[in-house]
Amino acid sequence: MAEEEEGAAPAEKAIRIQRVFINLLDSYSSRNIGKFLSNCVVGASLEEITEEEEEDDESKSAMPEASMAKLKEGTFQIVGTLSKLEVPRPEFAVETYCGISQEDLLLRLLECDVIIYNITENPQQAEEAVWAVSALNEESSHFEKRKVFILVSTVMTWARSKPLDPDDSEVPFTEEDYRRRKQHPNFLDHINAEKMVLKFGKNVRKFTTYVVAAGLQYGMEGGILHAFFKLAWLGEVPALPVFGDGTNVIPAIHVLDLAGVIQNIIDHVPKLHYLVAVDESVHTLEDFVKCISKSTGPGKIQKIPKENAFLTKDLTQENIDHLLVNLRMEALFVKENFNIRWFAQAGFVENINSILKEYKQSRRLLPIKICILGPPAVGKSSIAEVLAKYYKLHHIKLKDVISEAIAKLEAIITPKDVMEGGEEEGEEEEEEDNVEDAQELLEGIKESMDQNAEFVCSLDASDEFLKERVLNLPESVVTGTHYSQDRFLRALSNYRDVNTEDETVLNYFDELEIHPIHIDVGRFEDAQNRLAIKQLIKEVGEPRNYGLTDEEKAEEERKAAEERLAKEAVEEAEREHKEAVETAEKIARWEEWNKRLEEVKREERELLEAQSIPLRNYLMTYVMPTLMQGLNECCKVRPDDPVDFLAEYLFKNNPETQ
Repeated sequence: MAEEEEGAAPAEKAIRIQRVFINLLDSYSSRNIGKFLSNCVVGASLEEITEEEEEDDESKSAMPEASMAKLKEGTFQIVGTLSKLEVPRPEFAVETYCGISQEDLLLRLLECDVIIYNITENPQQAEEAVWAVSALNEESSHFEKRKVFILVSTVMTWARSKPLDPDDSEVPFTEEDYRRRKQHPNFLDHINAEKMVLKFGKNVRKFTTYVVAAGLQYGMEGGILHAFFKLAWLGEVPALPVFGDGTNVIPAIHVLDLAGVIQNIIDHVPKLHYLVAVDESVHTLEDFVKCISKSTGPGKIQKIPKENAFLTKDLTQENIDHLLVNLRMEALFVKENFNIRWFAQAGFVENINSILKEYKQSRRLLPIKICILGPPAVGKSSIAEVLAKYYKLHHIKLKDVISEAIAKLEAIITPKDVMEGGEEEGEEEEEEDNVEDAQELLEGIKESMDQNAEFVCSLDASDEFLKERVLNLPESVVTGTHYSQDRFLRALSNYRDVNTEDETVLNYFDELEIHPIHIDVGRFEDAQNRLAIKQLIKEVGEPRNYGLTDEEKAEEERKAAEERLAKEAVEEAEREHKEAVETAEKIARWEEWNKRLEEVKREERELLEAQSIPLRNYLMTYVMPTLMQGLNECCKVRPDDPVDFLAEYLFKNNPETQ
């Protein structure tokens, strides 16, 4: 049956491109696995790797994102889930899903040839992985072609395994020992998921399952070691922490080498269903941290209690468990049966240069070095201090450097008493290590010259401007410094004298094709050098760093909130003032209108009264006497219709008709 199975696999692969499902494509591990597979031609790992291909792979070990994202003909088609709706779809993915029901997700899984569930970063996915393999197993009888299910788990399910040889703790575990494994207490869900996945997939022609126990993943932009890289890069601590004694051995693997193992499983469909994915190194926690510290940090480590690991914000409980494990493992089956184009087969320490290079590329980190030159009192120190804070750089002061160099020279020439022969040998070994470290540092500096940004800024101003600036300094600032009149004039004269020859510092940088940025501070009427700093930042560019820390973000948010509240308070005060002014104007206009209205009414009354005098006189003279007579007559006669009677009376006795 096995022979038929192996014979059927290549023909099946040749029929069409394989569709691969990967969960949580927006996580570090799954994203890099998916990106890697999207660039792999189906069946490519079945062919032997030639020497030319190995050399080509070594030259492209960093694997730029452009080549990773570019799809070749015949590559795996990647689909998968995302953790959040707002997360954009990765460029290498054909389809992505988020927040869909289990029924809809099962339909998507049934469309795929390979289903990969990665539970190394999100333990909650273990439950979904068990559901998925169970649901697919129930549907396996209806499969037209074989489907492969791969669970990417962790070596932490081996963390408490008993040694193979009680007398020799250095004997490593291999894939054949998987039935003897015993998990770390915090990884019970992982080992239960492993057992369930291995339980299904018995019908190898229709549905076959695999479990991959991956070591601590590193490489590209993240992983658990990212916390140490970030700590080293920011340079805010004098030494990187090592939790405990640091002698514990941590099985590890480059994330792209893990992807290569998965690629080989898909192509080879091996008989062995439990595989270990680790590199060939036997590195301790101290090895990892010391290597990071020397390559990109302060160069020192400090051993601290294990409990202090929980104070590191960027490390979760699962991360700490990985860092404290003491386990020796060997990927024997992978080495003997798979064709992997290794990125870091020898391990983390041996490949730190390429790992650091791809880390900076993936994170888009740009080391910046700024050298500020200029005459005394031009503002070098103040500008350097602002730029160091803005770009998160070390502010190296010449006086401090000279003091440190003198202290080191004094320490070297000071005779030391050798107490014991063992100490003398240890010192000699340490000196040799220092020489090797110095050589490595020198080579690293030369190599990084092309990778890092170096900027040279030449500040200048007229002597009159500089003298005027020093004269305006407060007496408290000048006292005891080189800004006193005699010392300043002497320093300024010396500076002008040494910078008139052809062999100057600026010429040296010009020869290195690092062309200085020239800024005339004198043309800016700005005592705080704000305009000069603004121009420098424009020339250098925005920081390409980790961005703000949580504390800085909180401070920025606090300041923004205060500014917003202050702005709102000012706007509210302006609005209230405007409303008060408008209300006062309305009241004044209303009073003025009422005043004018009363005046108009008074004038109308006077006019009416004046116009009514002739009419009143006429009525009193001609109408009222006749009307009174008519009323008296009406009272005497008492007619049935008094009004008609009175009208008839007035008509007959109208004075004008008489």
